[in-house]
Amino acid sequence: MIAGQSALVTGGGTGAGRAIALALAGAGVRVTICGRRLAPLEAVAAESDRIVAAQADVTDEAAMCALHETHGPFDIVVANAGAAESAPAHKVTQAAWQAALAVNLTGAFLTVQPAIGQMVKRRAGRIIFIASTAGLKGYAYVAPYVAAKHGVVGLMRALAAETAKSGVTVNAVCPGFTETDLLEESIERIMATTGRSREDARASLAATNPQGRFITPDEIAATVLWLASEGAASITGQAISVSGGETW
Repeated sequence: MIAGQSALVTGGGTGAGRAIALALAGAGVRVTICGRRLAPLEAVAAESDRIVAAQADVTDEAAMCALHETHGPFDIVVANAGAAESAPAHKVTQAAWQAALAVNLTGAFLTVQPAIGQMVKRRAGRIIFIASTAGLKGYAYVAPYVAAKHGVVGLMRALAAETAKSGVTVNAVCPGFTETDLLEESIERIMATTGRSREDARASLAATNPQGRFITPDEIAATVLWLASEGAASITGQAISVSGGETW
C-alpha cells in the first residue's frame, strides 16, 4: 500500500505528469506537483485535495532544493518534466543543445538528488524517471532530445546500482509517442515542414508503434503506480518500454 506516502511529480500540470499526479492521489498519496507555469498546476491541484501545486523550474538547483525542504521528504519522486525541439543535427545551435540537456537530463538529476540521501537513510523510497523510447533508440531530427534521454537512462542505472542495497528502487518509464502537448507540437512541425495533413502526420507517428496507436498518459501513470508499489520492490535499474512493442 502506498496510501499515506508523499510524492513529487515534476511537469505535473499537463500530459503524463497530470495523469501520474491524479493516479497517485487516487491511491491515497499526498502529491506535490511542480512546473514553470503556475496556472496549469493549480488547475490539476483543484481536481484533488491530495495535490498541492508549487511553481519551480527543474533546471534551477536552488529552487529544487527549496521545494524538497518545503514539501518533503518524499517517499516517491517522479522526474517527468521534459521538452523537445526538432531540427536537423547540422542546424542545432549550441543554445538549443544546452537547453535540451538542461531540462531533460540535468533537470531530472536536480529533481531526484535532494531525495536520494534521505531515502537511503530511511532505507525506503521510489525514484522514477519518465524517459522515452528516445532513451532506448535513435530518432531523426531530435538529436539533443535523444542524447538527453539516453543520459536519463544511464543516470537511472547508475543510481540503481548505488542504492540497490538500501531498499530504494530507481527505474525509468520509456513511453513511445504519447497523446500529450509534445505530440501535438511534433505533428504541427511535420505539417509545417512537409505540407502533409494532420491525419497523415498523426498516422506517420502512430506507425512507429507496432500496435498502430499512441500511448495514453493513463498507461504511463499505471506503470508508475506499479513501480511505486510494494510489489515492485525487486524492480530496480530497469528501463521499462511502454511502446506497444516498438522497443524492448
